[in-house]
Amino acid sequence: MIAAQPRPGSGVHRLVWIYIRVSAVLMVGLVVGHLYIMHIVNSTDAIDFQFVAQRFATPFWRIYDALILFFALSHGLLGVRGIFDDYIGTPRRRAVAEAVLWIVGAAFFFLGALVLITFRPP
Repeated sequence: MIAAQPRPGSGVHRLVWIYIRVSAVLMVGLVVGHLYIMHIVNSTDAIDFQFVAQRFATPFWRIYDALILFFALSHGLLGVRGIFDDYIGTPRRRAVAEAVLWIVGAAFFFLGALVLITFRPP
């Protein structure tokens, strides 16, 4: 059996530890809501470009999807950062790996947010 990890004492590690748990709970709620709307309330046969265009006509759904994007991406990046801390031994290699991770993560967030902000139905 794997032993439970102790809670970090204070500082940034404690804030990251709290954020990971809060973002997980928020993501569960957001994703369950998304699945309910997309698969229970609406038939998957009805989901097409027009459906998405109507959804994105209101700021609510854009913000909703942006929150899913933000929480999922940041949660995942922080998880990968934790893996780097565990498995990359030298501080220099870990710093390089984390820099690449955050640059790639920022690029993905920028691209996702750009789509959500600039989407204009024909």
